[in-house]
Amino acid sequence: MNAELLLQHFERLSEAPDAIPRLRRFILDLAVRGKLVEQDPNDEPAMELLKRIQAEKDGLGLTPRRKGAKKSEKADQETLGDLAAWREMPFRIPRAWAWISLGELGLTQTGTTPSKNLGDNFGKHIPFIKPGDLYPNGVDYSNEGLSEDGLKDSGRIASAGSLLMVCIGTIGKCQLVNRDCSFNQQINALTPYDSLASNYLLAACLSDFFQKSAWTASARTTIAILNKGKWERLRLPIPPLAEQHRIVAKVDELMALCDQLQAAQTEREQSRDQLVAASFHQLQDSNGFTPRRQDAKRDEKAEQENLGALAPWRESVFLQNLPRLTTRPAHIKQLRKTILNLAVRGKLVPQDPNDEPAAELLKRIQAEKAQLVKEGKIKKDKPLPQISEVEKLFVLPRGWEWVRMQAAFDVRDGTHDTPKYVEDDGIPLITSRNFVNGKISFDDAKLISLSDHNSIKKRSGVDRGDILYSMIGGNIGNQVFVDTDREFSIKNVALFKYYTKKEPLPEYLNLFLKTVTIGLQNEAVGGAQPFVSLSLLRNIPFPIPPITEQHRIVAKVDELMALCDQLEAQLITTETDSRSLLEAVLHEALAPAPEEAT
Repeated sequence: MNAELLLQHFERLSEAPDAIPRLRRFILDLAVRGKLVEQDPNDEPAMELLKRIQAEKDGLGLTPRRKGAKKSEKADQETLGDLAAWREMPFRIPRAWAWISLGELGLTQTGTTPSKNLGDNFGKHIPFIKPGDLYPNGVDYSNEGLSEDGLKDSGRIASAGSLLMVCIGTIGKCQLVNRDCSFNQQINALTPYDSLASNYLLAACLSDFFQKSAWTASARTTIAILNKGKWERLRLPIPPLAEQHRIVAKVDELMALCDQLQAAQTEREQSRDQLVAASFHQLQDSNGFTPRRQDAKRDEKAEQENLGALAPWRESVFLQNLPRLTTRPAHIKQLRKTILNLAVRGKLVPQDPNDEPAAELLKRIQAEKAQLVKEGKIKKDKPLPQISEVEKLFVLPRGWEWVRMQAAFDVRDGTHDTPKYVEDDGIPLITSRNFVNGKISFDDAKLISLSDHNSIKKRSGVDRGDILYSMIGGNIGNQVFVDTDREFSIKNVALFKYYTKKEPLPEYLNLFLKTVTIGLQNEAVGGAQPFVSLSLLRNIPFPIPPITEQHRIVAKVDELMALCDQLEAQLITTETDSRSLLEAVLHEALAPAPEEAT
């Protein structure tokens, strides 16, 4: 399959995440393999071009000669390169081409930085290029330059048309300069002889095979370094000069097409993102989701009339169109967030007028709480403040209630001390570092003694069904639902316990906490180690539904999250298939033809 045919089928291949960058690299691979344009038998072979280069070097006195050596055809051939070594190159090239070392193609230099102790060394006399000034689409000449004195101190000038390549750090980063400039010690410069097309050299040096060769030849300690000698010995496939110009023209044409494809893909993705956002917004807004402004006048009756669960017809249409809407991981992430938002606002399942109101549930919770206080199992809380109208970000369905978190759940935290660790037969001490994908990982947990565990357990005993919530550090909001009966202690994490194992439903609290994480992160205080206080968690306004509706909400969320899992799996499969198809097409396009020769 040739390049033109691949481009014709590119729409089918573009679902692969890195399709366009790979297409750009593919074009360069075709270029340096002699597969991008047709060969012309009338072109002067590259060997003759290389002979002229050698003559130009001899005329400039750049070719070192051994004392007493006689110039001969054999010596010329050795200078141009070893034919046997050419045959060991990584791929075949057309007959009229030749392999040649980078250092044989022009004047090579390593940059240097003038002394900064002399303030007169820097100015605007000539640009001074550093690795950060090299970009895929050109060179930034506007940064710090050198003065005339600085240029004399540096003594390194790359004339217009030279190739600059980073050889320390980001090895392989390269670009052509269109004006005379100086450059620092991280950069090597190649000023090609007049018999070469600079733009072809750039394309060849950007190709995958050359970039990999450069990295392979580099030494790596704390930073990758490709010294000048090894850099000069890297080889490039050189076509006849006329073909170099045809290749450059074709590369420019196809890269412009890639730009168009990239722009079209970006526009398509932006349009799709806007459609997804609008669809999710309409889904939420049409069901009374839009938060009330703090200064808005409240019309309780009108807002109640606008409430109601997602209509069956709307849900059906929405679910049918999900595969078309969710084409990227970000879309599915947004969908999950929308599902949770709908759930905790009473928009995901229909309300049943026969459900016992949440107010009755709260009465039972308070009675159970009072009994626990009487038995000395928990301490009596200080009175919680009333929830203000400003804190009520949306109107609840009938039968729901706003309540402070501590009124519905017993919110505690783990130890803040660091007990002495033991090696064997200890009890795991769990911190937020042990929260992995919504589960507790005991693999790397530190162990403490049974006596220390019992001491921590008096204040922060953990039971199955409890929720642990990270409240310190960069992962505030990371949470796990405890689904084990294994004994363990906790440190620096919040613990949400229920006063009675019958109600309210901890699974509903689990999904509600996922909706408030961003807000809590914004409320975090502290510098290098931010945290949310236990008081803040206890005072979170919590929209609590009737207990029977909690069960319906959790079941519906589980159903829709399973659908999200399916969409993610389908998305991965689609991307994998697109990537495999792209791999197959590129492999076919790069496969050597039987008639090709070195």
